[in-house]
Amino acid sequence: MRVDVRALGACNRLAERGAGQAAGALTDLTGTDLSVEVTGASVASGEDLAEAFAGRESIGVSIGLRGGLEGEAVLAFDAANIDALLSLLPGGASMGRSAVTEVGNIALGGFLDGWANYLGTAIDMTPPRYFEADGAAVLPDGALAGDGVFLFESRLDATTTDLDFSIYMLPDSGQFRDLIVGKTAPAAAPGADGEAGNDGAGSTAVPYESLSTFASLAKRGSANAADNIAMMTGLETTVDVSRLRFVPLADVPAEVGVEPHAGTVFELQGEPSGYLAILFEEESAAKIAASMLPTEPDEPLGGMAENALCELGNVMTSGFIDGWANVLGTSISHSPPEFVHDIGSATISPLVAKLSRRQDYGFVIDAAIRTEGVQARCDVYALPDERELARALDRLSEP
Repeated sequence: MRVDVRALGACNRLAERGAGQAAGALTDLTGTDLSVEVTGASVASGEDLAEAFAGRESIGVSIGLRGGLEGEAVLAFDAANIDALLSLLPGGASMGRSAVTEVGNIALGGFLDGWANYLGTAIDMTPPRYFEADGAAVLPDGALAGDGVFLFESRLDATTTDLDFSIYMLPDSGQFRDLIVGKTAPAAAPGADGEAGNDGAGSTAVPYESLSTFASLAKRGSANAADNIAMMTGLETTVDVSRLRFVPLADVPAEVGVEPHAGTVFELQGEPSGYLAILFEEESAAKIAASMLPTEPDEPLGGMAENALCELGNVMTSGFIDGWANVLGTSISHSPPEFVHDIGSATISPLVAKLSRRQDYGFVIDAAIRTEGVQARCDVYALPDERELARALDRLSEP
């Protein structure tokens, strides 16, 4: 099966629109404003998802999908916020489980309306099922099976209270396969211009199996980067999360957030070209830099720390992209490190702006690397050019 990137973008827009409708329904029900923070499709193995959701305790509602789209959809939120949610609902805590079930039913109904309208057919929902789950058990049935699945995820954030929701949808129907291979989606993907069916330089169709391979490759690159941190700092490192996601590029800066970050950014040359950012929260950056220096720096993130972080970024980036080049059979190099120190979104916005001249969506590799002893976390964002990535992945599938 070949996945058309433009068609997948159209599906992502449907999910984003549905998340907006769900946010509106929840706003009406709870009286608190909610906004869609990000919507994206993850390409991840069951093992990756299990690691990403480890340690979470969730409460929510799941529904089965039948008819025009088959699969399962879930509305979930942090179990610690149950009292905050119930305080906003009619009947409050006295309604308990039934109130949460009704919230899920209304929100997921709004989420699916846009998909049904686009497909021109009804999507039937099974009765809502309340659940309390640990870790990845919150995800739809089937998400943890197999080497790779498309999992749509939307995050809804409340603006005035500590209450956030996540919507997960795992489609498994023939209609969805038709959408992502471009049979029914080109009209919803502006700018496609019939490219999906071509094998030329502009094609954005890639074999699904190659996407799964690249997701595994991204995880290996994250592990290489973590090993390089350990080598240079003497600190034990672990990769908390490593996922290949398909998201609107415009949403990436918001994911980094507004907290101050420091790190390095690189331009990648070769195939695929693109950009890579290695970002630490400000306090983590200072701790990591100090662990690399023979004496305590005069300033936590002054010149000495900047040089140390640039050196670390160089080694991490090489480890990250070398694995890509070896498996894809291409040559990839990177620019000298550019040190960045600003609010999180501002560190990555220039990279997104450059790539957005050529594409609206992108396959974003995000990895969270954590060090032991010195409590620090590093986030790696890789933003490859979608057409060049498609060409490289296409070659990967050739016998």
